[in-house]
Amino acid sequence: MRALWPRLLAAALLAAFLLSPQSFAPVFAPLTHDGAPAIYNQASLLALALAHLRLVALATAASAVVAVSLGVLVTRRIGAEFMPLSRAIVNIGQTFPPVAVLAVAVPLVGFGEAPTLIALFVYGLLPIFENTIGGLQQTPAAVIDAARGAGMSPLQRLWQVELPLAAPQIFEGVRLSTVIAIGTATIGSTVAAKGLGEVIIAGLLSDNTAFVVQGGLVVGLMAVLVYDALSAGERALLRRIGLPAR
Repeated sequence: MRALWPRLLAAALLAAFLLSPQSFAPVFAPLTHDGAPAIYNQASLLALALAHLRLVALATAASAVVAVSLGVLVTRRIGAEFMPLSRAIVNIGQTFPPVAVLAVAVPLVGFGEAPTLIALFVYGLLPIFENTIGGLQQTPAAVIDAARGAGMSPLQRLWQVELPLAAPQIFEGVRLSTVIAIGTATIGSTVAAKGLGEVIIAGLLSDNTAFVVQGGLVVGLMAVLVYDALSAGERALLRRIGLPAR
């Protein structure tokens, strides 16, 4: 219970700041100079935070669908030969920085949300893909044999046995991908995507440390709180399907 209080306090402070940022102006005022505003006022911080989370949710959902599907494919006999190629493809997202992906995507799809979604999607594939493979490969052979002996088809074994047992590792990959995306999405503002990167970039361009700090704090708190929320959701889902929650 005591461990819950810091999270509740962080959530309350974040909500208070996003709903009434000007109330926190005295806190950030010492970080300004020459009469610069202490709170970013070119757009609603709440709207920017929601837009930021929307980008992350869309990109992570797309990454999860593709990565889990690919992970299932390469762990089947029919797709095992594609394992090296699949690993090479998903590793591209970690090999090339998101800025490089943006540089390639902008000439193809233009400015705005699209190139940012592409960068986050590519960057989020690897954790989910590798965790899916790991979870599926660790399914005990005895369990598979028992399911086969019970007359389950390969598809039934996948949906009713393998994926549920691999769920904890898959969810771990999704959480990691989500947290990475929350931090990485800040670069989307360099290509005109709405998000909290707009606050940080404005602070850097105007030499206003208050903007940089408040943008970074909001992104950091959101990453921690979203990770905790996903962990709680995972534990509830695992209990629902009858698996022990970690």
